[in-house]
Amino acid sequence: MNLRQRPLPTRGRGPDPQFFEPFNIIPIHNLLIDHPSLRYPEVRAATSAISAAGDLRKPPFSPWHDNMDLLDWLGIFFGFQGDNVKNQRENLVLHLANSQMRLQSPLAAVDSLDSGVLNRFRQKLLKNYTSWCSYLGKKSQVRLPNRHNPNRQRNELLYVCLYLLIWGEAANLRFAPECLCYIYHHMAMELNYILDDHIDENTGQLFVPSTCGQFGFLNNIVTPFYVTIKGEVGRSRNGTAPHSAWRNYDDINEYFWSRRCFQRIKWPIDISSNFFFSGDKRVGKTGFVEQRTFWNLFRSFDRLWVLLILFFQAATIVAWKRTEYPWQALETRDVQVELLTIFITWAGLRFVQSILDAGTQYSLVSRDTKLLGVRMVLKTMVALTWAIVFGVFYGRIWSQKNSDEMWSYEANQRILTFLKAALVFVIPELLALVLFILPWIRNVIEEADWTILYFLTWWFHTRIFVGRGVREGLINNVRYTLFWVAVLASKFSFSYFLQIKPLVGPTRALLNLRNVKYRWHEFFTSTNRIAVVVLWLPVVLIYLVDMQIWYTVFSSLAGSTIGLFSHIGEIRNIKQLRLRFQFFASALQFNLMPEDQTLSSEATVVHKLRDAIHRVKLRYGLGQPYRKIESSQVEATRFALIWNEIIITMREEDLISDRELELMELPPNCWDIKVIRWPCFLLCNELLLALSQARALAEDPDRQVWLRICKNEYRRCAVIEAYDSIKYLLLEIIKYGTDEHSIATKFFMEVDYDIQNEKFTGAYKTAVLPQIHEQVISLIELLLMPKKEMGRVVDVLQALYELSVREFPKVKKSMAQLRQEGLAPLNPSTDAGLLFENAIQLPDAEDAFFYRQLRRLHTLLSSRDSMHNVPKNIEARRRIAFFSNSLFMNMPRAPQVEKTMAFSVLTPYYDEEVLYGKEMLRSPNEDGVSTLFYLQKIYEDEWENFVERMHREGMQDDNEIWNTKARDLRLWASYRGQTLSRTVRGMMYYYRALKMLSFLDSASEVDIRQGSQEIASLGSQRQNGSLNGLGSGMPNSQNLNRASSSVSLLFRGHEFGSAMMKYTYVVACQMYGVQKVKHDPRAEEILYLMKNNEALRVAYVDEIYLGREEVEYYSVLVKYDQQLKKEVEIYRIKLPGPLKLGEGKPENQNHAIIFTRGDAVQTIDMNQDNYFEEALKMRNLLEEFKTTYGIRKPTILGVRENIFTGSVSSLARFMSAQEMSFVTLGQRVLANPLKVRMHYGHPDVFDRFWFLTRGGISKASRVINISEDIYAGFNCTLRGGNVTHHEYIQVGKGRDVGLNQISMFEAKVASGNGEQVLSRDIYRLGHRLDFFRMLSVFYSTVGFYFNNMMVVIMVYAFLWGRFYLALSGVEEHVQNRANSSNNKALGAILNQQFIIQIGIFTALPMIVENSLEHGFLPAVWDFITMQFQLASFFYTFSMGTRAHFFGRTILHGGAKYRATGRGFVVQHKSFAENYRLYSRSHFVKAIELGIILIVYASQSPLSTNTFVYIAMTISSWFLVLSWIMSPFVFNPSGFDWLKTVYDFDDFMNWLWYRGILVKADQSWETWWYEEHDHLRTTGIWGKLLEIILDLRFFFFQYGIVYHLNITGGKTSIAVYLLSWIYMVVAVAIYIVIAYARDQYGAKEHIYYRLVQFLVIVLAVLVIVLLLHFTPFNVLDFIKSLLAFVPTGWGMIQIALVLRPFLQSSVVWETIVSLARLYDMVFGLIVMTPLAFLSWMPGFQEMQTRILFNEAFSRGLQISRILTGKKSNIDM
Repeated sequence: MNLRQRPLPTRGRGPDPQFFEPFNIIPIHNLLIDHPSLRYPEVRAATSAISAAGDLRKPPFSPWHDNMDLLDWLGIFFGFQGDNVKNQRENLVLHLANSQMRLQSPLAAVDSLDSGVLNRFRQKLLKNYTSWCSYLGKKSQVRLPNRHNPNRQRNELLYVCLYLLIWGEAANLRFAPECLCYIYHHMAMELNYILDDHIDENTGQLFVPSTCGQFGFLNNIVTPFYVTIKGEVGRSRNGTAPHSAWRNYDDINEYFWSRRCFQRIKWPIDISSNFFFSGDKRVGKTGFVEQRTFWNLFRSFDRLWVLLILFFQAATIVAWKRTEYPWQALETRDVQVELLTIFITWAGLRFVQSILDAGTQYSLVSRDTKLLGVRMVLKTMVALTWAIVFGVFYGRIWSQKNSDEMWSYEANQRILTFLKAALVFVIPELLALVLFILPWIRNVIEEADWTILYFLTWWFHTRIFVGRGVREGLINNVRYTLFWVAVLASKFSFSYFLQIKPLVGPTRALLNLRNVKYRWHEFFTSTNRIAVVVLWLPVVLIYLVDMQIWYTVFSSLAGSTIGLFSHIGEIRNIKQLRLRFQFFASALQFNLMPEDQTLSSEATVVHKLRDAIHRVKLRYGLGQPYRKIESSQVEATRFALIWNEIIITMREEDLISDRELELMELPPNCWDIKVIRWPCFLLCNELLLALSQARALAEDPDRQVWLRICKNEYRRCAVIEAYDSIKYLLLEIIKYGTDEHSIATKFFMEVDYDIQNEKFTGAYKTAVLPQIHEQVISLIELLLMPKKEMGRVVDVLQALYELSVREFPKVKKSMAQLRQEGLAPLNPSTDAGLLFENAIQLPDAEDAFFYRQLRRLHTLLSSRDSMHNVPKNIEARRRIAFFSNSLFMNMPRAPQVEKTMAFSVLTPYYDEEVLYGKEMLRSPNEDGVSTLFYLQKIYEDEWENFVERMHREGMQDDNEIWNTKARDLRLWASYRGQTLSRTVRGMMYYYRALKMLSFLDSASEVDIRQGSQEIASLGSQRQNGSLNGLGSGMPNSQNLNRASSSVSLLFRGHEFGSAMMKYTYVVACQMYGVQKVKHDPRAEEILYLMKNNEALRVAYVDEIYLGREEVEYYSVLVKYDQQLKKEVEIYRIKLPGPLKLGEGKPENQNHAIIFTRGDAVQTIDMNQDNYFEEALKMRNLLEEFKTTYGIRKPTILGVRENIFTGSVSSLARFMSAQEMSFVTLGQRVLANPLKVRMHYGHPDVFDRFWFLTRGGISKASRVINISEDIYAGFNCTLRGGNVTHHEYIQVGKGRDVGLNQISMFEAKVASGNGEQVLSRDIYRLGHRLDFFRMLSVFYSTVGFYFNNMMVVIMVYAFLWGRFYLALSGVEEHVQNRANSSNNKALGAILNQQFIIQIGIFTALPMIVENSLEHGFLPAVWDFITMQFQLASFFYTFSMGTRAHFFGRTILHGGAKYRATGRGFVVQHKSFAENYRLYSRSHFVKAIELGIILIVYASQSPLSTNTFVYIAMTISSWFLVLSWIMSPFVFNPSGFDWLKTVYDFDDFMNWLWYRGILVKADQSWETWWYEEHDHLRTTGIWGKLLEIILDLRFFFFQYGIVYHLNITGGKTSIAVYLLSWIYMVVAVAIYIVIAYARDQYGAKEHIYYRLVQFLVIVLAVLVIVLLLHFTPFNVLDFIKSLLAFVPTGWGMIQIALVLRPFLQSSVVWETIVSLARLYDMVFGLIVMTPLAFLSWMPGFQEMQTRILFNEAFSRGLQISRILTGKKSNIDM
């Protein structure tokens, strides 16, 4: 296709700026303009296809011009905006052109659009619409004439354009894909009317659509829907109203899943329809009602809970028989019959499920959905009937057996009757099993829209549009079934033998205990049932939870196995890369260079097989494929260009120094060197080894010596390169034409001859070689000196001459012989001493290329070490190792850039940092540490490299860095933070990689050879001075000021066109318009980024104020025009109103997605980065869309992340280790074998056209979709998509680095999971997927958080249970009676305690993945050091955060986006701030558990045995300790005594500060109200449950009161009731003092003192009387405090729930002041250990060591940082 190769005129000659119309990527409006993309005939073909509007009916009311096309025609007829038309025109042309480029066989007529391309695109784009029509039984309005009709292509284009135009202007409606289908359906019908010249019945004229006119579509269609959604959002009261009270995006969308939408909404839209109402008669929820209750977990995953409950029941029945093995118990008929009770339970559970369905979804029943109500009632009745039937049948079995006193024939018959009934009962399950084994039948049934099937499945579930045909293929089925069978088998065996069975004995003993002497008033004295419940409760809770642990264990095993087979971690470091570098060169060729695409489709199987064999050869070095790569070959030069470009980008990023660049680059072939010139760091030391071999084998024949040397490829190359270079060097510096030159030439000819004829060792003494070697080194060192000393050079050359000519040959020759052979000067009169004196001509000092080669030769000759530490930078080593390893993994072959899928990257940005400012870098924190100083210490080597680069670019003095190099400095710092500039730099590597690959695709051998020489010479010149004026022809010449050579110098122009066609980067800077108006520096910086990055586009929302209230909103796309040298606006599309109706980020993504291009879109977040070498593999990744995984092609390609924030502190390291194991091993297993990987965030690549027709790349409803990303995965799975995971490519990602940031992030994610529990997506996944995939979904999403919470609840249950046993006296009684059985029970409980809380299993994936990627020993060492850095504290603390927020969200709501901030955390957080953050989630809970543990220690008879007490409670104490101490352990300067003192004052000021309208961080009262806000918005059930939970605090008092001496051992209930007198008195005293303070505190101070005095006297009097006249003692006083403090707290908590009733009453003031008192006490309790540790010497140093250890090991002087010494650069 040589049409493509036509040369392009220079890019400078553009259009006349006066007539310039801005364009985005390709100037479609002016095909004659000089632009690289217009050289493609496919672009012209697509443009001419959409221009074929000639014979269409001309639109009315608007002038028609000849240059208008189909999109203009549709735009005028249907009232679309002009810029929407322009935007979609480019979108369509680009897509069709790119699709046509990818055709395997080039077309005969390149300038015409291929019908297959258009047909495939139409089918894909309208697939969702077609299935929607089929689902509703409507006929599709896409009516195409037959294949031979000349208008077919035009009509097809019209239908496609119409959909794109609707989508492009639909604004927030893009979140409702079926609403778009409804709109499209009617507009396509109107289009048909126009095409058919239909006459309008009302007007009698030719038909004109209802939306015709300016902004017609926006005003008449989009705005009514938008206003409705906005009204609903208003009803949500900013997300605080219950979800059931308002319709979210999903409800709006699901209204279009039933045919009633056609009758109600009509067309043209009937605004009076109740769908658009916002009053009470409006349409309610559709499809699903989100109710806030924990029962959702049972509702959504009922099959899991049924399995667990039924197995528990069965296992308990079997274990009760106390046989050694369960099957022995099953032999008895009694047990067999008892097991039948599981059917009664099962029926009962179905009844519960049906009641829950009715209770949560009743509001869906309306006049239209009566059948739904009927089904709810019927299901409840049927389930109840089954329970009764089973109960009756079961009773009849036993009555028969008891009357016969044996298992008679009649009794057995009754069992048979029961079993027959049971068989009928399980028919649905059996049917599901059959369909599970034959998944394709299930898929066909679900996807077929037959009415008969609807009737048959009506009983089981509501018919919905999504969740149909989502089963996987048989092979995948078998895989994940085997996985889960293994998990379930392990879990159930463990549960039976180690949880249930050991408890049977103690339970029986407890039930058989008689006459227990209770220490309090016991209500149920006849049996010890409460004690039994207390014993079993923790065990039951763990039984429900521990499947998570088994899942973790097995997923670690599966993940590591898959990882091994995927060849992950085979090259772990530079040492291993050295061993495989030759194969690496071939692998790079094989994977990154496209093959010839001339293969027919039949050859693909053979071709795939050949590829596979070639991969194996490369991987294991079989057949030595690298032998082919010799220096003469183009492959070697291609490899060198790519490798060098990778190394150059690392130099630009300051990861390596100039010296390392020279050591690592692969120089082009020059100096007549016959071998490939491997990088120096591979050849180091090899020459010396070869020399020693030559000396050792001096007597051996040539061939043997050479074979020994050739065993090592690098050694062979080093020897040949050294010889060739020395030869070239000597001939270069000796003047041509002199005697000396001819002597040298002759000498080398002789040596060459001897080598060729294998006579070298025979002719020469190899022992002389080391002396020659030394002299050559001296010569090179002299030549490299800045001042050349000719005399010394001559001396060395003479010495060399003597050695080589006289000493080296074995046969000594006379002077005459030497003259005869041309090895001595012919003129005998020439004194030998004067040899070389006038024959030397050194190259010019400016000849940088020569000196660069010389430096290389010097390194080659002189390096004695093995250079394992090149490069020095850890990140550079990791990146090179990962990249080289990835090339040996399986990945699709890369196509040519022209045939690559086009793609976009989309980044949502709000107002985070773009570029760090000077002041931000300079200004020190309270410890005197500036951000820049911190960065200089953490990235010490990178800072040195940066300073070196600045000096090379002209900086004279270090102080200049703040003036002339300020921008570079800010960029350097910003590239080490989590800034937009870092993300943009990373994403622009795609563009750079595509340009380079495009050049390599099309360059001829000559181009490549000459180019590499050119680069080498140019690059070396630039080592001396910076490159100016060389890149003037390029659009981004600023970026080309490179460290060294660069391929971009060879570009011929077309590369820019190729890259622009294939890639565009859109940053959705929502606030950019506002920032420009306010002159925010961020706007300047964003403009700077656009200026320097050609492919960068910025989309923002522009607000234009018209009148007082009226504001117009526009979606705007801008770019920086390189010719006009300014920012230009490309598109401006009006919106129906403010952008943000739902969650901010998805709304931001949604407004910008219309500006993306290509087949795929990669979602990248603001805290990400990318690497040039990874960008090279993007072509390969995009080919995955063509591969079938299972039975579907992928719709989301999951990409691996690399967490780059791990080096900042130990906390950041824990976070990144945890995250790393999830983004690698976790997601690997979820994708394969479990097939439930969702979309967890950002580097994933979406099939753009698949998603844009199905609701976009995230969901945006307020609160419910707070974790917006994962819903894209849910949506994808439910709509029949496929998510895969690929680990041969990675993207960088930053994570939070301070404890407070991490906790806020954890809180956000946990709250998001709490909301997921309520969501329809989780419910549908739980019901529509098969049983095993449902398990995978549960344990990898909400189940993980639920089980996390259950672990915390289990600790509570365990401790409250022990508290009950100790205080009631049961424990003492048992201790005296049956010591042994109690120990058994204790053993069972200890098993539970340890297994869960030690948390080792949550760390297992981390260890396994680490050992896979870095080796077993490093992984173990890593784990041990993390334990020394108190990682367990951190993980236990995180568990508390997750449990608190997950539970609270499900109960009360209150999920919100928490901005964590992504800065560096070096400053100390005050105590008050930590208290505000953690008091309710951690401190108060830890204090509660601590009090229980103390009371238990004082009252339990077990505590006398210290070992038993410690063993039983150590993990609980650890939990208490970590929850209280973690915020201070992980707080910089956390144990600094002075700071602790200041913190205490600050905390007290905060507590007592009373102001009006102050923020939470200023006043305790504001914080207290805000902290309990969720209790105001919670529902009645939430309030009720909260009160029930708070009642536990009164139990404290109940338990302890009976243990006071004053009671005299009485156990009457009166004792407890009388104890309330104490409570009343205490509150009364508090109220009296508070009243006195308010009345007299300010003015009549003496009265206030008097009241205080009287109260104290009275209190002392009462205590003295009690001590004297009753058994009351001092210990009672302390105990009663322990009893009544929790009671007061319980009362405050209940008062908060009842706040709406109490707030206006008299008592509220008292409650608030009491609450303040409690917070003060809690604060002091938490402060006490902190103050003690701060006062103790040495703890501060130890804590700094723990927190910053990683940095210490890299030579970080953190002690300097924390004492605040200033930087070495003057601030």
